[in-house]
Amino acid sequence: MENQFFVDSAHLSPEALAKKHRLENDPSSRKNHMEYLPGMEVIGSDVCTNVMAQMNAYDPAGYTASDVKAALEHDTCTIEDFKALLSPAAEPFLEQMAQRARLETSRHFGNTVYLFTPLYIANYCENYCVYCGFNCFNHINRMKLNMEQIEHEMKVIADSGMEEILLLTGESRSHSNVEYIGEACRLARKYFRMVGLEIYPVNTEEYRYLHQCGADYVTVFQETYDADRYEQLHLLGHKRVWPYRFDAQERALRGGMRGVAFSALLGLSDFRKDALASALHVYYLQRKYPYAEMSLSCPRLRPIINNDKINPLDVGEKQLCQVLCAYRIFLPFVGITVSSRESARFRNGIVKIAATKVSAGVSTGIGDHESKYTGRESDTLQGDEQFEIDDSRSFSQMYRDIAEEGLQPVLNDYLYV
Repeated sequence: MENQFFVDSAHLSPEALAKKHRLENDPSSRKNHMEYLPGMEVIGSDVCTNVMAQMNAYDPAGYTASDVKAALEHDTCTIEDFKALLSPAAEPFLEQMAQRARLETSRHFGNTVYLFTPLYIANYCENYCVYCGFNCFNHINRMKLNMEQIEHEMKVIADSGMEEILLLTGESRSHSNVEYIGEACRLARKYFRMVGLEIYPVNTEEYRYLHQCGADYVTVFQETYDADRYEQLHLLGHKRVWPYRFDAQERALRGGMRGVAFSALLGLSDFRKDALASALHVYYLQRKYPYAEMSLSCPRLRPIINNDKINPLDVGEKQLCQVLCAYRIFLPFVGITVSSRESARFRNGIVKIAATKVSAGVSTGIGDHESKYTGRESDTLQGDEQFEIDDSRSFSQMYRDIAEEGLQPVLNDYLYV
């Protein structure tokens, strides 16, 4: 599947090829990424202003070993302390950070690790994000599951014992409208105790509708909080509108969602600044919506083949561990998810320190859970994957591995009355 990341221009019509060329080479041909499109709700929140002011003023090189030591000695981690813990000066103190992070995790979460799995129900997309396998110019097998197929996939997953599911689509309203996603949420409620969504951002009332259909929480990846870099990577589609995406979690909370999750895709820009902005996004929203459950993900950009437009910045496992420990120390009550993009070895280690949630039995393709879970061939045609995963362990294997580490796997901790 590696070549799915290569924008294969050979299949494009002359008109599409010309459009793609203009978008890549003529910035004036792109819509202003800071201007809302018709139909996009403007909520006028101050959270973005606060986050960006802190991120733009952050100089990671300006912190010293003394700043890091002081941060680790404080009972409560301030924003300035957090900045120090994210800085290069903190790298020699990773062991001390891990010890502090482990203490905070144990204090707020005990020894529990939550398990979930994603279910991609469609991979049509109307955006041109140059780093994504689903982007609209890529020549991949596109597919949208119908409700019968969705229910079949859900039953296969539920039969494995999984109780939490994350529903995902490509970002295409025309192929995966809100009503379609809502119907999928209703089906998910038949089989799962927790239902999450990772879809294109929508307006408050649409989030309210999806919550009424059964969705509990919403995940949105900002990708990068660097608005200039964002403009260079998102050339076409609704996703290009940076501020509308930024405010998605707040609209979801206003729409009644119980929880929201945040993430930057580390490697698209300066990972230290993106990590700072991600955590501050949580920090400021938590103060406006103290009842909400909030969590952070920390995915790294997966290797991309034959695409020289991205030039990703390397983020090693040591740097990733530093970010996760800093997250835990700064936001001790927040859930932290580590995806199957990371190796089994890394995930086995980080759940003992800072992470509280991992995915298991993962497929990023469309319609292939029966073949992956049971070994039987499915009658459903399959759509291509968004990216390649590293940790391909089944749900049962993940459950056993977590238990063998002396941790408690948790499938669900909610009672609905």
